[in-house]
Amino acid sequence: MIRGLAAQTSGETSSSQFGTVQVLMLVAVVILIFLAGFFAMSETALTRVSRIKATGLVEERRRGSVALKRLVDHPERFLNPLLLLLLLTHLTISTLLTLLVEGPFGAIGVVIALFLELVFIFILSEAGPKTWALQNGERAALLVAPSVNALVSLPPVQLLSRFLIWISNVLLPGKGLPHGPATSEQELLAMADAAHEDDVIEKGEREIIHSVIEFGDTVTREVMVPRPDMVTVAATATIHEAMDLAIKHGFSRIPASRESKDDIAGIVYVKDLMRASRDGRANESVGSIVRPARFAPEGKRVAELMREMQALKYHMAIVLDEYGGTAGLVTLEDLIEELVGEIVDEYDVEEPQLERLPNGDVRVTSRMLIDELNDLLDVDWPSEDWDSVGGLVFNLLGHPAAEGETVEYHGHRLRAERVKGRRIGRVRITSVADPEDSDREALLHEA
Repeated sequence: MIRGLAAQTSGETSSSQFGTVQVLMLVAVVILIFLAGFFAMSETALTRVSRIKATGLVEERRRGSVALKRLVDHPERFLNPLLLLLLLTHLTISTLLTLLVEGPFGAIGVVIALFLELVFIFILSEAGPKTWALQNGERAALLVAPSVNALVSLPPVQLLSRFLIWISNVLLPGKGLPHGPATSEQELLAMADAAHEDDVIEKGEREIIHSVIEFGDTVTREVMVPRPDMVTVAATATIHEAMDLAIKHGFSRIPASRESKDDIAGIVYVKDLMRASRDGRANESVGSIVRPARFAPEGKRVAELMREMQALKYHMAIVLDEYGGTAGLVTLEDLIEELVGEIVDEYDVEEPQLERLPNGDVRVTSRMLIDELNDLLDVDWPSEDWDSVGGLVFNLLGHPAAEGETVEYHGHRLRAERVKGRRIGRVRITSVADPEDSDREALLHEA
């Protein structure tokens, strides 16, 4: 009887201890689920904050912004430790749930544990926290930054993550990106478009951002005044004649040529013409007062040319082609217009680059760039072989255009208007049916 009572007492004690362990394990699972949710939310929130945004939050003196800036400036400092802690919590949750369910239910308990892990980890530790972080990115990042910054600074966390990374580098040798992932121009343009759609920046600011990014890829040939449009004065002409020419066209600087535009003697400044005329030298030749001309190759980047103009303090350069002949001229104003758009004086009378007609047609100048036309008409015409609309028409025809001559290209009819000599003045663009659609309609009509 005494032995039976002792055995019963021993069994009750063992049962009570087992129950306590289960409770503690269950509490640990609950804590780890919420801890995993915190790590998942931190990962999503911190990786979606840019350095620029973090800097702006610091300037606004938002709570937690300093810690956020420290983390965002060095993402490798928090990302690997955070992923390691997230993995540890998931593995611990899985192990504890399996031990809890396997005892009462046996082998089927493993399946039950797997189901519970999928439900709790996915909903409470992954989907829920990450969704909230996506919807409240700035708030979530500021909320978690101080805790994450303190957590990843713990020596055990740093040492363990570095040790595991060292092992991965040994097993999978290779060099990572030393300066982090790069942001492409397309991503920057997309960011500007998204900011405009969200009313973060104005339309004009978006256009300037696009212009600045595209400015680095633009070459001098694309912005210059082409040779046929250059206004030059003969170096043998008199100062009085040069003054009349400058007044007629309203220019403050005019290139002076010797025998042809390929032989530029220098640049004539109107202020020099006025000074010489006032001094009674109106009948002298222009060659006596020309200033040295600056030259630039047509393939030179406009960003580099602008810096050179600013450093050397000149406003006009003669553009040379690959054979050393004059291809055109470019001014500092031409370069600035690539950034801020057309600059027109209050008394200037200029033809519009693009004119939309009542019937839906579009009339453009032959000098309009293909890239600009692509943006305006939402088309994707190649610009590798030619820069301007006039060059496109000339290449498609294969000969100098006659006034009124047309050619079809990618569902559009291009008509040469106001042809002067061998040069097209304007081009009229009409949308036409796709040839394949027209052939299909004709076959259906015949059937």
